[in-house]
Amino acid sequence: MRALSLAAGLLLAGCATTATTAPKALSDEVVVSQIGEKPTPASPPTGQQWLYGSAEGAVASAQVYRALAAYVGNAVLSAVPRRQLVLAEGSTPAAPRFDACGDKPPAAVFDADETLIWNIGAMRYMAEHHKDFDPAIWDQWEKTGAGKAIAMPGVVDALAAMRAAGVTIIVNTNRTAANAQGTEEALRAAGLGEFRHGETLFLMGDAPDGASKDGRRAQIAARWCVIAMGGDQLGDFAQAFNAPGLSVADRKTLATSGPIAALWGQGWFLLSNPVYGPSIRGGFADIFPSDKQWEPK
Repeated sequence: MRALSLAAGLLLAGCATTATTAPKALSDEVVVSQIGEKPTPASPPTGQQWLYGSAEGAVASAQVYRALAAYVGNAVLSAVPRRQLVLAEGSTPAAPRFDACGDKPPAAVFDADETLIWNIGAMRYMAEHHKDFDPAIWDQWEKTGAGKAIAMPGVVDALAAMRAAGVTIIVNTNRTAANAQGTEEALRAAGLGEFRHGETLFLMGDAPDGASKDGRRAQIAARWCVIAMGGDQLGDFAQAFNAPGLSVADRKTLATSGPIAALWGQGWFLLSNPVYGPSIRGGFADIFPSDKQWEPK
């Protein structure tokens, strides 16, 4: 899984108490379990409520996958020579280049977590236990979470349609290579089909650039013609979006201007994730333009 920087206040915030019942001021917010334990939140963090529980979250996923499957189907039938949708080596989102595919077979490349599957088992555990991302817990989840993650709305039908059109489905995820078997089992148990490490499943450790997926994307593009990509973070498309020191405003501009802007919905498909990742950052000055400040009279 991508390196997760779960925002304080968005995920897993809680307060400790030794009372056997919740203080009156907290009674509508927490449920206290046993003496000495932290209170169990009465409800999940708001981002998780939206993503995993709401009708809006389900619709957002389903409509992206419907559009993605339609795009891929049209691309397969098109007489236009295909080009890679992986940035060419040395290319950047600010000045993108894409290599021709030649006779390479078509493939669609997806992140796994919060793109193909919702990790509801692990997310519930961490939320209830007031934990931010814990590598040890996540390692156990990768190994033993099969059957406790679910396919995101719309994804099963979309993958079936793309496979029927002759497109290979490939997963490129920051889950670790050491836990490849667990990830294969998790994808299978979610109803997404068979994936084999090193063939249709690429994991952190398969290329020397760590959590960056660029090296693995290059490995994939060397064998296949990548005609579509899906993810929930900009790093699922190019690591340059996560360059150190890139401000909130500059990152947004990089993704939404110039030639790269035309790729969204036309080969690059972004799934919603208000729960974790590089997008969850920024102060008031980063998010709200100073000339748009307003106060009631």
